[in-house]
Amino acid sequence: MIIHLRSSVNSQEASQLADSIKAFYIVSDGKNVLITGSGLKEVPDLIADKVDEFWVFPNDIQLASRKYLGKTREVNIGNVTIGGDSKNTLLIGGPCSVESEDQIRNSAELLVGLGLTTLRGGCYKPRTSPYSFQGLGLEGLKLLSKMRDEFGLNVITEARDATHIQEIIEYTDVIQVGAKAMYDQGILRACAKTNKPVLIKRGFGTTLQEFVQAAEFVMSGGNENVILCERGLRTFETGTRFTLDLCGVAWMQEYTNLPVILDPSHAMGYAYGVPSLARACVAMGIDGLLIEAHPDPSVAKSDASQQLNHEQFRQLLNSLRPVAESVGYKMV
Repeated sequence: MIIHLRSSVNSQEASQLADSIKAFYIVSDGKNVLITGSGLKEVPDLIADKVDEFWVFPNDIQLASRKYLGKTREVNIGNVTIGGDSKNTLLIGGPCSVESEDQIRNSAELLVGLGLTTLRGGCYKPRTSPYSFQGLGLEGLKLLSKMRDEFGLNVITEARDATHIQEIIEYTDVIQVGAKAMYDQGILRACAKTNKPVLIKRGFGTTLQEFVQAAEFVMSGGNENVILCERGLRTFETGTRFTLDLCGVAWMQEYTNLPVILDPSHAMGYAYGVPSLARACVAMGIDGLLIEAHPDPSVAKSDASQQLNHEQFRQLLNSLRPVAESVGYKMV
């Protein structure tokens, strides 16, 4: 249940009311809001005279529910807006991993030259093997921040675990919670304490309910700038790396109020299939794409097979723009 308190209730009193009924207390759009578990069906008598309006939900998808907020939430990433009435599809490009200053500078120059705004690059890599490249860590974060300062780009990178989440909050514009970290409550709760946008990737064995509940962890802690990212499920198929759940994307667009970004690079796992898959994604009227691109994928230290080279990335963008326009969106 979500409860909007009357305007006469101040923040201190609202916090006390939340404690009295074991609820979360946040401030949303200037309103004092209480959020309780899904089992509550009626407003407790203890606070009934303090309530302006309330919503009851069948499960713990509450703040992210389109029943609560009927339009997609607006999220600002630097000077770019997605969601709301923006009709923008944000193309986030860059390499899987930050490997060197020359490499990430080359990537930044590519994006700026194409009129794009947001650079990605992994610094803390949650690899399946302990013997694979683990990322440059803080050095990589500082390189991303340097590119942001020099080129005016927004930067996004992934948190591997809670030990370095504060560094990522400090150096980036968007915090990415990866598929392998989606259940990490240390990361989610730290993300809740900042107002920076948080992009949460769906775990490859995660239901839609579980996925959106991860977003609720962040939102119920006070940060409503959350973006969902579908990146593919593990199925019986072995010909591709994962299976991109476009049915799930349609469900998220119908039942949640959060912007939705898709990652065809990780879903496909092979560069040859990324452009076609990306065009299919954009045709759904989505809020963004994550596309991995490397100056020379043949020497990439991680996920070499799925990264486009820069000429392929340019060609992809040119093919995406008319698709976006056909559904009333604009690539940014």
